[in-house]
Amino acid sequence: MSGPQCCENPPTLDPVSGSGNVEKLGGLDAYVSGSPDSKLCVILVSDVYGYEAPNLRALADKVAASGFYVVVPDYFCGDPFDPSNQERPIQVWIKDHGCDKGFEETKPLLEAIKNKGITAIGAAGMCWGAKVVVELSKVELIQAAVLLHPSFVTVDDIKDVKAPIAILGAEIDKLSPPALVKQFEEILASKPEVYSYVKIFPKVSHGWTVRYNINEPEAVKAADEAHKEMLDWFVTYVK
Repeated sequence: MSGPQCCENPPTLDPVSGSGNVEKLGGLDAYVSGSPDSKLCVILVSDVYGYEAPNLRALADKVAASGFYVVVPDYFCGDPFDPSNQERPIQVWIKDHGCDKGFEETKPLLEAIKNKGITAIGAAGMCWGAKVVVELSKVELIQAAVLLHPSFVTVDDIKDVKAPIAILGAEIDKLSPPALVKQFEEILASKPEVYSYVKIFPKVSHGWTVRYNINEPEAVKAADEAHKEMLDWFVTYVK
């Protein structure tokens, strides 16, 4: 389920990137952006490279500019995947950072967010983070979900989704190939009680929404298109 494509184009992590700040929420360090007075929150659940990725923080700031309080948790507690560490390949690293652990760690995080006066919460997950978000959507701990180039998400997961969900897939993706994303779409179409939206973006690869080169206009444009779809979903259902 995880392999080379999951880890392509690693970001250069920067702990001071973004216009927000880092604080402790529900036992986790988290990058936060946006007005703490907002009643609406979006959680961005990272891929295996964690919460210090500059493109991810830039996305958080973009979402915050639309009026949301945005939280990007450090689920890996300072231990994101390091592709240069040959003694700890992804198959070994993931044993310490399972998506099930991320799901459990989100529960106290949600309580801490609600204690700030937040009344509605959406969550978006990229790659690794998509599995965490789909688990949250099964038990309706969030009001809306977005999965971007998901990893580890199964047909059975989608069958159990209860919250409004958007799935943004890539045409070039070995982890969630278009055929699998189409299966997700068919299942959701059979669940009229769950609002859903599924799109496969052409000519892009797994990770395109956060692991793009900021100096490549076409890559930036493709990422921006997905970001807009994600934001539109949250504007519609997190209120």
